[in-house]
Amino acid sequence: MHTLDLLIFILFTGGIVLFGCSFFKKKVSSEEFTSAGRSLPGWVVGMSIFATYVSSISYLGYPGKAFAADWNAYVFSLSIPIASYFAAKYFVPFYRSQTSVSAYSFLEKRFGSWARLYASACYLLTQIARMGSILYLLALPMNILMGWEIHTVIVVTSLAIIFYSMLGGIKAVIWTEAIQGFILIGGALVCLFILLFSMPEGPAQTFSIAWENNKFSLGEFSADLTTSTFWVCMIYGIFTNLQNYGIDQNYVQRYHTAKNMKEAKFSALFGGYLFIPVSAIFFLIGTALYSYYQVYPELMPAQELKADYIFPYFIVNQLPEGLRGLLIASIFAAGMSTVATSITSSSTILLTDYYKRIRKQGSDKEHLWVLKASSLLVGVLGIWIAIGMLSVDSIIDAWWKLSSIFSGGMLGLFLLGYMAQKVHRIHAVIGVICGVGVIGWISLAGYLNLPGPHLHEYLSIVLGTIVIFFVGFALSLLGGKPKK
Repeated sequence: MHTLDLLIFILFTGGIVLFGCSFFKKKVSSEEFTSAGRSLPGWVVGMSIFATYVSSISYLGYPGKAFAADWNAYVFSLSIPIASYFAAKYFVPFYRSQTSVSAYSFLEKRFGSWARLYASACYLLTQIARMGSILYLLALPMNILMGWEIHTVIVVTSLAIIFYSMLGGIKAVIWTEAIQGFILIGGALVCLFILLFSMPEGPAQTFSIAWENNKFSLGEFSADLTTSTFWVCMIYGIFTNLQNYGIDQNYVQRYHTAKNMKEAKFSALFGGYLFIPVSAIFFLIGTALYSYYQVYPELMPAQELKADYIFPYFIVNQLPEGLRGLLIASIFAAGMSTVATSITSSSTILLTDYYKRIRKQGSDKEHLWVLKASSLLVGVLGIWIAIGMLSVDSIIDAWWKLSSIFSGGMLGLFLLGYMAQKVHRIHAVIGVICGVGVIGWISLAGYLNLPGPHLHEYLSIVLGTIVIFFVGFALSLLGGKPKK
């Protein structure tokens, strides 16, 4: 790595950490730490939502997926407008009317404490798995570029993110994410431009080679539910994004930080819609890499690389001096923003949904201490998962399967409480038991040779949500009037 690359990388990443630390205040309340005093403009919150979407999973996983296969995974992005619309129209006004910053306090009001603890536990498992995936992808380019040991990069990076998250709270996280959003978009555009104009016959050659090899396919349009068809990815995307906007603490907490209702609604739409063209850039980078190495096969490594390594390999070996530092900084920006979000939101849940339940009369100073200690705990767990990801072939597949399983049908429980007014607590309990059973069956059927159709793992969140909602709703039709 040249001195210029290292200097650019240090300036960008070090600057982000210092910028996040600049929000530190000696006197800050726990409420301001978790909701920024409801003072942030909509575009900043929207960029934060966008940066949460664009993690290292997107920055390295999407190009790797497009390089090795096609654009099937892009269907997930095409489902976002549906979720964004429902968020702006229904979810944002609903959550801004709640007194608690926790996304799961509503479930306790409807069904009791078990529902809140169940949903928050599922959320924490999902976030820790996500952090592990992202930290692993953060370490990849530094291992390839500088030969740094992956475990060391994961630990050092995590501690830096934890540090400024603990100092500045949600306000620091959102503002740094907004800056990181611009950095990662700029880095992706520069890399795509270089790839397209490195072809002997110009950018058109990239598209002609990719088209001939069916690299732009969005997947089969068949009704097969055992493979990743267009419809499987679309349905998975709709349910996952509805869950993100509807009951994910990362998003719900951001609704509370906007200075008014109009700005909060704008942030939900802006963050989601911006991800659609930007994710297309990442897929196009992967497609361009495929065409590039078809034309220049001698530039491919002697030993076969995993798909997630292709983009870092190109950055290291084909980009000119200076731009390498910019691209590595962009990848770090994408990962740091999402990890910081997961740390802050998870620590908020540990305080509001667990600690306050055990110690109801704690002081605000005590709550602030719990938030910071929880941030450290969640960060350490993320490091442990990241090290376990070293044996994974495709990080996109691994993350989507884990998130689909750990989500536990939270969306179904939320919709049951939000839409079906006659549902009693016992109806929701039975619905969740049935939904979790379906999720377990879909997730393990192929591995344990269980009877019945072996559906694609992406569908576990879909069927889990549907079963929870309809079982609970059907039981409510057989019951009496709901309790007040």
